Amino acid sequence: MKNLKQKLTVALLFAAFLGHAQGNKKKQDIDAIKSMCGCYEVEFNFAETFKTTKDENYKPSPTKYDKGLEWVELVEDKPNKIVMQHLLIVGDTMIVKHWRQDWEFENTRLYDFFKDTSWKYKTLSKADVKGQWTQRVFQVDDSPRYEGTATWVHVDGTSYWRNYTDAPLPRREHTIRNDYNVLNRRNEHEITKFGWIHNQDNKKIKRDDAGKDVVLAQEKGIDIYTKVADSKCVAAQKYWKENKAMWKNVRDKWQTIFDRNKDLNLEEKVNRKSLFGYLFDLKGDTPKAETDKIIDSFVKN
Repeated sequence: MKNLKQKLTVALLFAAFLGHAQGNKKKQDIDAIKSMCGCYEVEFNFAETFKTTKDENYKPSPTKYDKGLEWVELVEDKPNKIVMQHLLIVGDTMIVKHWRQDWEFENTRLYDFFKDTSWKYKTLSKADVKGQWTQRVFQVDDSPRYEGTATWVHVDGTSYWRNYTDAPLPRREHTIRNDYNVLNRRNEHEITKFGWIHNQDNKKIKRDDAGKDVVLAQEKGIDIYTKVADSKCVAAQKYWKENKAMWKNVRDKWQTIFDRNKDLNLEEKVNRKSLFGYLFDLKGDTPKAETDKIIDSFVKN
């Protein structure tokens, strides 16, 4: 009886220790994710590395190097969900609503990008995502781009998250290329002493309706975010304060679409105009009924 009590005590102590360790790990994850918020000077670097297509007439994209000032706003901060909006500052006062990233803990629902403007809905088991965070990345108009799930790693004084997933063409490519329709991304976020790095190793893929892939080329991308004083991003903070209500309506509408839990197909343009073109024309006090109607017009099913 005494031995049984001792074994039970040891088991309970071990369970308590394990729970405490898991809690500490999750806090480390959250701290790493939220550390990406704030004001940053950003370097955007992309270059094609290896040509894999046999097409002798293939022309690689030009190497891209650009700089910018970006504010990352913490929009939502919950124990299992973090929402962060990127706002690009052009010149001194012009603000461009940039991409958005959501992080959700142990999420089991995913929209996998298929090709062009279509996404496949899928579910994962709880065991598959235990301890993991899903990163969802959205377009400037809050329509979907790509998402994937993986574990944050904290080792040797560094923190990083790495995932492989398919994505639409980024705008820098979409405006100049029509020979491929999927960008397979090795997507890594690494927290550094100076800020963070978005590291990418991508494959440019032509995918047919049956899902057969032809890889045309590979690409390296490194976006370097260097933390600067928040006071440099006051214009973006002001923009968000004035427009956040409208963009919340937009996010809420998209969420009702995602909550249908089925494949998603979108129109690229309506009346020869992109979704972001419609939404960027609106004022911060635009009623939800109007933004809902615009978004509905782009949803095929």
